[in-house]
Amino acid sequence: MNLQILDNSTQNLGRDEIALSRCIRAKQLEMDGDYPAAREVLGDLCPQLGVRPDVSGFARLLQAEILLRVGSLCGWLGGANQIERAQEVAKDLICESRNIFEELSLRERVAEASNDLAICYWREGAYDEARAVLRHVLTQLSEARTEAKLRTLLNLAVVERSSMRLKDALEVNRQAAKAFEESSNHSLRGKFHNEYATVLKNLGLAERREDYIDQALVEFAAASYHLEQSGNRRFQAVTENNQGLLFSSLGRFAEAHEHLNRARLLFLSVNDRGHVAQVDETCARVLLAEGKVAEAESVARASVRTLQGGDQRSLLAESLTTHAITLSRIERREEAHAAFKRAVDLAEQGGDPDTAGNAALSMVEELDEYLGIEAKQFYLRAESLLAKSQDERIKERLGECARRILARETYSSLDFPFDVSREPAPFNADFDLETNLSLEQRVLRFEGKIIKRALEASGGSVTRAARLLGITHQGLAFILNGRHKNLLAVRTPVKPRRRSIIRYR
Repeated sequence: MNLQILDNSTQNLGRDEIALSRCIRAKQLEMDGDYPAAREVLGDLCPQLGVRPDVSGFARLLQAEILLRVGSLCGWLGGANQIERAQEVAKDLICESRNIFEELSLRERVAEASNDLAICYWREGAYDEARAVLRHVLTQLSEARTEAKLRTLLNLAVVERSSMRLKDALEVNRQAAKAFEESSNHSLRGKFHNEYATVLKNLGLAERREDYIDQALVEFAAASYHLEQSGNRRFQAVTENNQGLLFSSLGRFAEAHEHLNRARLLFLSVNDRGHVAQVDETCARVLLAEGKVAEAESVARASVRTLQGGDQRSLLAESLTTHAITLSRIERREEAHAAFKRAVDLAEQGGDPDTAGNAALSMVEELDEYLGIEAKQFYLRAESLLAKSQDERIKERLGECARRILARETYSSLDFPFDVSREPAPFNADFDLETNLSLEQRVLRFEGKIIKRALEASGGSVTRAARLLGITHQGLAFILNGRHKNLLAVRTPVKPRRRSIIRYR
C-alpha cells in the first residue's frame, strides 16, 4: 500500500506508519498460515480476539486495514480454536472495513475484504452467500490480472467443490490454471494445486475416471512443493489430509494412514484444533472402510467433541454423520438416529443442503429397517436437498435407496391417494409367473407400474404425479429419464420456458 494515499490530515504519521507495517506483515503471515504469529505482530492493534479494535485517531484507510486484518484473523483463529461466534464477529469487522474501502473507491481492497467475508460464510456452510459474494467480486474485477482476482477464483472453486458442484469447480480451476502458473506467490499456487487436485480426486472417484485420479496425484505433488517452498505448514497438512482420503478410496489404507498421521502432526505443530478434528473425521472414515468400526467410533466421537465448541456447523454435521454411521454399525441405533437427525438439522440451519442431504441419505442407508415409515420421509428430504448435486455417487445412492423403499411398500389407498380401482394386477398374476426376473428387475417393474398409474391419474403432469407419489418433480424426472424412458410417452410434453421480454445489459 502506498503511504501517500493515507489521510493527509492525520497528525500522527509515525504511528500510522508503524500500524501499516504491522498490517502488511500480519497479512503475509496469514497468507502463509501462521495465524498466531500474525496476531502477535498486530500487538495492541488486536488486544483481544473477537473484540472490535480501537481504531480512533488513525487515518481512515488505516482504520479499514486494521479492521480487515483483525476480522480476518478472528475468522481463521476462531475456526482453528473452535471459538463460538467467531465467524459472526469476523463478518461484522470485515463488513465495516469493506464499507470504508468502498467509500475510498479502492476496488482491490474491496475485493480482498469481500474474499475474507466469503470465507467466513464458507466456514459456516452458507455456500450460497459465499458464492454470491465471490461472483460479484469477479464482475467488479473484470479483466484484472491481480492477486485479488486469483484469490477470488481459488475461493470460488473451494465453495463450488464444498457444495458438491464438482463440474462447476473443475471448470473454475481449468480456467484459472494458466493465471496461477504465472504467479510468483508459492503459498497461493500451493493452495490452488491442492484445490484442483481435490476436485479431480472427487470427480475421478465419482465417475471412475482413472485419468482424473492420475492428474490429481500430480496436482497434489505440485501443491506439496509450493507449500513447502512457502513454509505454509497448515496448508501442507490440508494437502496431506486430502491425499489420505484419496488413498483410502483406492483401498491403499497403509498409505492413507501415513498421510493422515503427517497431517495430524502438522496441525498439532500449529495448534489448529479445528483441523485436527477434521483429520480425525477423515481417519474414522478410513477405519470404517477397513472394517475397524469400534476404533472408528472412538475417533469420530473425539472429532465431534472438538467441533461442538465452535460455530462451523457444516464440519460438525460431517463429523456427526460419520459418528452416526459408526454407531449404527455397532448396533447403537437410537444414538445413531439422534446423531443423524442433529447432523441434518445443523447443516440445513447453516445453509448447507448437500451436507444435510448426505446426512439424511446416510441415515436411510444405515437405519432403513429401524426407521420404518420414517425412512421414506428422510429419503424424500435427502432427494430434495441433493437435487443440485453433481456427484454421480449421490445419484446412485439415491436410486438404490428409492428401490429399497419401493420394494418394501405395499399397495394401499393410504400410500397412493389416487384412484385405487386402477390398481395394477396382483403379484401372483403378473410378477410370480416370470421366474427368470431378478429381484432388482421385479422392483424396477413394480416402480414403473406405480409411476405409470400416477402419471395417468395426473393427466401426464410430472409435477402432479410427483406430488401423488410424495417425491420432488426433479426426482421423478430423473427416474423417468434414467430408469423408465418407456414412460416418457405418458407424460405431457415439456414446455419450454418463455424468455423474458426484459433485456439486461
